[in-house]
Amino acid sequence: MKQLIRTTVFLLTLILMSCGGKEEKKKDGFSVTRQKSETEKPATTPDTEVTKASERIDLTNKGLGPVTSITLNPEIDQAMATTGKEVYDQMCLACHRIGKKFIGPAPNGILERRTPEWVMNMILNPEQMVKEDPLAKDLLVEFNGSPMANQGLTEEQARAVLEYFRTL
Repeated sequence: MKQLIRTTVFLLTLILMSCGGKEEKKKDGFSVTRQKSETEKPATTPDTEVTKASERIDLTNKGLGPVTSITLNPEIDQAMATTGKEVYDQMCLACHRIGKKFIGPAPNGILERRTPEWVMNMILNPEQMVKEDPLAKDLLVEFNGSPMANQGLTEEQARAVLEYFRTL
């Protein structure tokens, strides 16, 4: 029995010793070498670059939903905008930040890129919009598949939020 244990220990020692001794040369820094595959797409050039959905301007699309026409007064209704800010802070701030991309797009300047009807329909009817509206579909892709949640706002609340967006 002692002979078997000695032999086993000796063999294990030989195996461990044979594994060692190979020395890898360490390189400073980090590098990755990669071969280009034949199916790989060429890098886009500025000429072929596509505008992001959040930056695209479409002032003709009214979207899908209950709002088909809306007229904005030249003057901003400050009381309505204040109410809209309160609704926005309570219902929208979790996903939208003013001036920067967050979970959803930034709302400032939205009325320079979208019709008021589209904005209200997106607020009131986001499920149908992301299924059927091409621009909303593109936004869904741009924002990593995070769909806008239906917050259950009334048309009056959505209109107030729209008025608040006019102040941004």
